Amino acid sequence: MNLLLQAASENTPFNYFPIALQIVIAIGFVVVMMAVTHLLGPKRKTQDKLINFESGIPSVGNARQPMGIKYFLVAILFVLFDVEVIFFYPYAVNFRYLGKEGFMEVVLFVAFFLCGFIYIVKKGALEWED
Repeated sequence: MNLLLQAASENTPFNYFPIALQIVIAIGFVVVMMAVTHLLGPKRKTQDKLINFESGIPSVGNARQPMGIKYFLVAILFVLFDVEVIFFYPYAVNFRYLGKEGFMEVVLFVAFFLCGFIYIVKKGALEWED
């Protein structure tokens, strides 16, 4: 019993075994399900099934014509700042342990993202009208 408590308190490779096991099981599940659906699924390849399908609307025009990227830019910026919020969770859980030094590091982290946000606003990345 004492050996188990000692192993749990130290950072050993055995402590990561449950994570590795979960990853192996998840990858195995995906591989097995893909193999089973490939083997058991229907295999009727007709001419109608082999043509391109675009939401039921016939293709019109050239796919190479330029288009506005404002929506995609805003979506990428949203993901960037959304990921920033994820990094606050570990700090919120351990804020008493991290103390003043941890608080200053979080303030620095926020300051870097605030500089990026100010840069984005100054460049006009969030303005929809051209």
